[in-house]
Amino acid sequence: MSRRRLWIVALIVALVAAYFLSGADEWLTLANLQAEQSRFQAWLARDPVTVIGGFFTIYVFMAALSLPGAALMTLLGGALFGLGWGLVIISFASSLGATLAASIARSLLRGPLERRFAPQLERINAGIRREGAFYLFTLRLIPLFPFFVINLVMGLTRMRLRTFYWVSQLGMLPGTAVYVNAGRELGALDSLSGILSPGLIGSFVLIGLFPWLARALVTVARRRRLARRFDRPARFDYDIVVIGAGSAGLVASYIAAAVKAKVALVECHRLGGDCLNTGCVPSKALIRAARLAAEIRSAHRFGIDAGEPRIDFAGVMAHVRRAVRQVEPHDSRERYEGLGVAVMAGRACLDDPWRVRVSGTGGERVLTARHVIVASGARPRLPDLPGLDRVEVLTSDNLWQLDALPERLVVLGGGPIGCEIGQSFARLGSRVSLVQKGEQLLPREDPDVADSVRERLEREGVEVWLETRAVRVEPGDTKDGVDLLVAERWLASGKIETRRLAFDRLLVAVGRQANVEGLGLEALGVETREDGTLAVNEHLQSVLPSVWACGDVTGPFQLTHASAHQAWHATVNALFGEFKRFRVNYRALPAVTYTEPEVARVGLNEREARVQGIDYEVTRYALSELDRAIAEGRTEGFVKVLTVPGRDRILGVSIVGQGAGEMLAEFTLAMTHGIGLDKLLGTIHPYPTWSEATKAAAGQWKNAHKPERLLSWLGGYFRWRREGRRNA
Repeated sequence: MSRRRLWIVALIVALVAAYFLSGADEWLTLANLQAEQSRFQAWLARDPVTVIGGFFTIYVFMAALSLPGAALMTLLGGALFGLGWGLVIISFASSLGATLAASIARSLLRGPLERRFAPQLERINAGIRREGAFYLFTLRLIPLFPFFVINLVMGLTRMRLRTFYWVSQLGMLPGTAVYVNAGRELGALDSLSGILSPGLIGSFVLIGLFPWLARALVTVARRRRLARRFDRPARFDYDIVVIGAGSAGLVASYIAAAVKAKVALVECHRLGGDCLNTGCVPSKALIRAARLAAEIRSAHRFGIDAGEPRIDFAGVMAHVRRAVRQVEPHDSRERYEGLGVAVMAGRACLDDPWRVRVSGTGGERVLTARHVIVASGARPRLPDLPGLDRVEVLTSDNLWQLDALPERLVVLGGGPIGCEIGQSFARLGSRVSLVQKGEQLLPREDPDVADSVRERLEREGVEVWLETRAVRVEPGDTKDGVDLLVAERWLASGKIETRRLAFDRLLVAVGRQANVEGLGLEALGVETREDGTLAVNEHLQSVLPSVWACGDVTGPFQLTHASAHQAWHATVNALFGEFKRFRVNYRALPAVTYTEPEVARVGLNEREARVQGIDYEVTRYALSELDRAIAEGRTEGFVKVLTVPGRDRILGVSIVGQGAGEMLAEFTLAMTHGIGLDKLLGTIHPYPTWSEATKAAAGQWKNAHKPERLLSWLGGYFRWRREGRRNA
């Protein structure tokens, strides 16, 4: 750190310390200010220049150093100087102090942060150059964050301080006026009965209503800015145009049609999206066939010897495709047109926030809509791996076209898709090697959960390579050549072990990337996040008020039910947002990995709780204690419940074992509706069922929190009943 920065830091620390050591923070209370008001008024009458100058300087000092008490100083200014002069003095003082705070943050931190996080900050600064002034204005008008946070954060950007000053001056003016007026009314109190005066009540009602009024003002301003940039249609063909007919787009269309809105649904490929055609449905059909093969192999444990199953892989894939065809009518064009949705085949591109150009076999047409919902989904991501383009790569998209079982399958990626497909192919007879860059499989799960899956995969013959980095692909050079994946792994000794994994087919399952290209969003100023997903707010609205997004294209959870959850919020907020908006909440969002043992989770796990600094208590119940699990010979796994320390409120649940996803539903219901473990324990569960694991886990929590003192008293009472009365 430079000497100049050290001097600035030392000065700031000294000033802040002096503020708190002097007791100024304790003196700045409403009661003290009211008690001293008469002295201030007398002083102001004698020497107005000193009082006004001193007040102005103190206010600037407090705002510049982000010290507490600004709200009370604003009330005091209203009481001392009245609405007119108070508004002028405080408006300029607060804006000048905010600009100094931004300047201090810029001098101390911007340089080092830009050197370390240059790509990320460049994206932010690009947005600041384009929409920075209006964004700052909305933050000032509707303070989602404390003003001192806005000052410090905006100081780290490339916004000009002159722009920062005048936007802050303008944006804070309405709120300052409301508080100054409230201070003027408080200053006029001469008795407790004055609290019920219409002026004071009106001032505080205005404070309460101001955020809503400001939000309405910002909405109108945004619409006018859009109307100036683009030619807004005088009338619209549709209320909503939905781009993409995957799980998110279908749910959005269904909801909009159900409330009698006019909806158009545009899809360039197949209705049903990944879930129906390449994801949930085909993968679960494959997993079921592979699980049946594993059950036949292990049937001897139950006294039934069926021998080694004969795998007809073409028949397995026929079963997979049959399952897709049977589910297909649920997502068909005929069904949605019957619901009143206009279904169109073609590629969609936004010409402006209200016009969607659809290009298909029948030519082009432009649809106008009050709102556009982008639900274009995602596709498998291919890593930048030398030699990968020289072999035919399998992904979760094209895997279902296989008709022959690969003898050697290498799976790159140890997330849910890699683990599910890798285990299934191993059970069907492939020799599977699974390569994972991280230190565990299923990186979002706790280590004990991931270890359970790894141990089962290894028992079933899957070679699991953890902390192993793929380096390149070496295609076979001759007719009988062998394709190889070259990978490196760091050993405990510090040496690098190089492995050459031979494969007949290579499955890449390292994640998915959002489908945002070709939609015209970038030209309209709709930004993407660092991971490539569309940037939206907590209501799923983009920077353009008429453009919304849901599903895999915006994340953060690429799950069918998460997409449906988001689609409800995006559609309802688009149609009825002028009256009420709903923030999307992921607190009780469940997720299941369909390996064996199955892995299911809702809410926080231990890893996430530690990262977020949330205190928790763990209750663990082993399925080896469950009668149904013992009877079926499926004792592998556990139920792990995280609760608030000393309370039965559920923070999260992780389940490993047979039917984990089904068992999770009761916990998900409990978290959604605020039901604690005590009430789950008091619920009757049929015996013997897997659902009893829920009650058993709640019972373990209850046993760990039993009232020992009360039980001790009860022991004494019963002893007295047994012995005391007889002796009497």
